[in-house]
Order: sequence, then C-alpha cells, then structure tokens
Amino acid sequence: MPEDNASTDPANSGPLHVFVYGTLRRGDDNDITRLAPPPLFLGNAVIAGTMHHLGAYPGVVLGGGGRVVGEVYAISPALERQLDTIEAVYPQQTDEYFKRRIAVEVQGECLTCIVYEINPRYIAGSRTLPGGDWVRDRGA
Repeated sequence: MPEDNASTDPANSGPLHVFVYGTLRRGDDNDITRLAPPPLFLGNAVIAGTMHHLGAYPGVVLGGGGRVVGEVYAISPALERQLDTIEAVYPQQTDEYFKRRIAVEVQGECLTCIVYEINPRYIAGSRTLPGGDWVRDRGA
C-alpha cells in the first residue's frame, strides 16, 4: 500500500493534525511533546481500530468494532517529517507502517488526522489490546 502524500499536495495547505496512540503519547518513549517544533495538544480522542502489542511498541489496524485511545496534536510540516522518520515512512520507506488520514472527533470538532497504521503482515502472532490503550494496557 503506498504512502498517502496528501500533506505534500499544495491544495492541502490547511493545518496538519496527527492522532498518536503508542510511544508518541505524552510521557512515553517517543513523547511527541519533546520534539521540535513543538506540537499543540488539542485533546484526547478515540478511533475505530484494533491495537496489537508488538513488544516495545504497538501497531493499529484501522476500522472494525474495536477502539483505540490516543491524543490529537496540531503539527507543523517539519514535525510531520520527523514523525515520518520515526515511523520509518520516510526516508527509509519501509512497509511496516502506512500513513493514513482519517476523520477524528476531538472535543466536538471533526479533524482530519494523520494516523500511522501497521501493515497487517507485521501483526502475525501478536496479541491484541482489547481496551486499545497502550499506556494503560501494554503491561497487562
């Protein structure tokens, strides 16, 4: 599945938003708030998906009846490029994660957010986290 390049499209020049669900959440290993330029926290949110425990980090398959807990941030294009590097979308261009854009409701407002979805071929044999909350459930 190819990377979604909507953020580089000049017609998509509006604000950038990202939904983070794993190690990029506040206080975790890759805490997005420690990156520069700093993001603006917009609120907590829940999306439809299934979270898989992959050892040191999670992966989410979007859709279905499950739920995934995360945080939404407004980000700059420079920070988006850093996130792509962390998720090995660019410049490595591996196929572990796909960059998606989905509608996410945050404090009553619907925002289009970047979400990094795991390639289903990487979840074989992994356990799911039914509560969809990496911070709360990963050790359970």
